[in-house]
Amino acid sequence: MTTPPIILASQSPRRALLLKELVSEFGIVDSYATELDDPEMGQRRLCELNAQRKAFAVAERYPNHLVIGADTLVFLDGKLMGKPEGLDMAREFLRRLSGRVHEVVTGVCLFQREMGRMHLFSEATRVRFLPFGETVIEDYLARVQVLDKAGAYAIQEQGHLLVEQVEGSLSNVIGLPVEALRLALRRWSPDLATA
Repeated sequence: MTTPPIILASQSPRRALLLKELVSEFGIVDSYATELDDPEMGQRRLCELNAQRKAFAVAERYPNHLVIGADTLVFLDGKLMGKPEGLDMAREFLRRLSGRVHEVVTGVCLFQREMGRMHLFSEATRVRFLPFGETVIEDYLARVQVLDKAGAYAIQEQGHLLVEQVEGSLSNVIGLPVEALRLALRRWSPDLATA
């Protein structure tokens, strides 16, 4: 069986860098699928459905390709913290996260439409924040563009200002669970993710 070309259904440069650790060549196509934000679905199911919607939208145009969709969300006390709508909301998110443990969940969908083949999974990582005040919040917001990031932070950008401990996959917090995705790609085809 011929290994299909791979498409990452995301414009996230972070995800592209992480996928590059696993596969040498892939295309990038932004998915314009509408993301769901209903926390009643459950954390993992919500992220998996969003990843599936992204992959399906791109696979409409590329049915012969293996399309990888992903969605990363932040949850505090089981409540969704999506992308902040402005800096005031970002400040409030960081205040709430200070000194607390939250979960970062990434849903991933591998989909090849022509074959009717799909694999859906998710990964959860616990992140403990340092206790910090307004000075650290303002410093962080001055250094990092947070409005496109769930939970109003990016662990790979000045994360030392905020993060005390990570339990689980660090790459998952960045946006793609590399370890779990490597296994999923190898199960999909032994030729994939040889790195």
